[in-house]
Amino acid sequence: MSVLLVEDDTSIAIVITAALEAEGFVVTRCETLAERDRLLAGSRYSALVTDVMLPDGDGIETLGAVRDAYPAMPVIILSAQNTLDTAVRATDTGAFEYFPKPFDIDELARTVRQAIGTAGTAALAGEEPLGDGLPLVGRSATMQSVFRMITRVLRNDLTVLILGESGTGKELVAEAIHELGNRRTGPFIAVNTAAIPAELIESELFGHEKGAFTGAVARHIGKFELAASGTLFLDEIGDMPMQAQTRLLRALQSGRIRRVGGVDEVELDVRIIAATNKDLEPLIAEGRFREDLYYRLNVVPIHMPPLRERRDDIDVLARHFLQLAASEGLPRRQLTPEAAEILRRQSWRGNVRELKNFVYRLALLAREETIDADSVFPLLASDAGAAAEPAGTAPDLDSAVTRWLTAQRLAPGTVYGAALAAFERPLFAEVLRETGGNQLRAAQTLGINRNTLRKRLSELALDPEEFTRRS
Repeated sequence: MSVLLVEDDTSIAIVITAALEAEGFVVTRCETLAERDRLLAGSRYSALVTDVMLPDGDGIETLGAVRDAYPAMPVIILSAQNTLDTAVRATDTGAFEYFPKPFDIDELARTVRQAIGTAGTAALAGEEPLGDGLPLVGRSATMQSVFRMITRVLRNDLTVLILGESGTGKELVAEAIHELGNRRTGPFIAVNTAAIPAELIESELFGHEKGAFTGAVARHIGKFELAASGTLFLDEIGDMPMQAQTRLLRALQSGRIRRVGGVDEVELDVRIIAATNKDLEPLIAEGRFREDLYYRLNVVPIHMPPLRERRDDIDVLARHFLQLAASEGLPRRQLTPEAAEILRRQSWRGNVRELKNFVYRLALLAREETIDADSVFPLLASDAGAAAEPAGTAPDLDSAVTRWLTAQRLAPGTVYGAALAAFERPLFAEVLRETGGNQLRAAQTLGINRNTLRKRLSELALDPEEFTRRS
C-alpha cells in the first residue's frame, strides 16, 4: 500500500514517513502541488496525506480536481492554520480526516490505515460549499478538538449536547453547527430554559391553544414550531423543570408535539442542540434530571474548555475582540506583547465572556491607540477589588495568585523567587503560630527538614520567638 505525502517541512515529513513505514506503507514524499500532480499522474496511491500551506499554493483549494480525478483515493489533510474555517474547508473537500498541528503521529498512522480500509469513504464529506465560519476563535489543542467535533455533525441531524462552564461560548458552537450545516437556510431559535418561569415553559416550547389556561386569549406557536426546518437550541437544559423534561423526552422520541390544551399532533422537522453548565449525572442521581432524557440529548457531546485550559488562545481572542469593538464604533486599539502576556496570566473565571467584556472596556478607556501594560493594570486591579470573595466563601488560591501577580510589576527572572517567598511567609507564620514557635513541630507539620525550615525562616526574616511570645 502506497501513500503520497505532500509536506514541505522536512522534520515533520521524516516523522510521518517513519510512522507510516512502521505500519507497512510505502511512502512517497513531495513538497509542492506541482510535484503532487506529476506523481499522481504517473502512479496509483492508496491515500494522499497533504499539508495546506505549500510553497506553490493552498493544498485545500486544489483538492477538488484531485478528488474528481481520483475519487477512490482517501485524502487526509494536515494544517497549522488551526481555525474553524480551515477545519470546515477541509471537510468540504470530502477529506477522510483533518489533523490540526501538532497532532498524534500514531493516530495519524491509524487513520491512514482506516481510510484505506474503507476505500476512501469520505467520513466527513459534504456536497455543497459551506460558506464562512462564525467567530469561534482558538488555535489551542482543546479548541481543535471542538472544531473537529463540529465538522462531524454538519452533515447530519444528530442531537448535540454542549457542555461547559458559563461564558465559554456554548451558543457560538450551536450557531456554528447551524450556520455551517444542512439546516442553515432555516431559522435558529435559541431558548434559555432557565429564564422561563416553570409554569410557562411548556407553552413557550410547545405552544398553546386559545383558552388552554387563564390568559390564553389566542393560539400561541411554540419554539419547536418556530424552528421548523432549522435548529432549536435549548440552553441551560439542566435547569428545565421535571414536567417539561417529560414532555421534551416524548417529543424527541415520537418526533411530534401537542400544543398545551390541543388535540392535534404536529410533526417535528427540527434539529435539537442542548447546552448546560452543570454536571447532569449528579442531577440524575438526585432525581432532578431524567436519565432517559440525558441519553436522548447526549448523542454527540461537545465539551467547551474553560479559558484557563486554553491560555494560548487568550492573545488571539483579545485581538479578535479589539477588532470587533472597532467594528462596533469603539476606538481602534492595538495590544502590545507585554499587555497580551498580562492578560494570558489572568484566571478569567467568567471565561471568554469575561475576557470580551474586559477588552471592550480597555478599548473604551485606554488613552492611547496602543494598549500597554500600564493601561491594563489599573483595570485589572479594579476588577480584582470588585470580584473579592463574598463573606463566608472559601478563598480561591488561583485568584489570590492572579491578584498578587497583577499588583507586583516584577522584573523578568524574579517572579518565581518573589512568589515563593510571598507564599511561604504567611504559611510558615501560620504553622509557627499553631505550634507556639516550636520549629521541630512546625517542620514535622510542613513535612520538611528542620534545617531547611530554619534556613528559610532566616531568609524570610521570620523570628520564631515572636510566635513563642504570642502563644
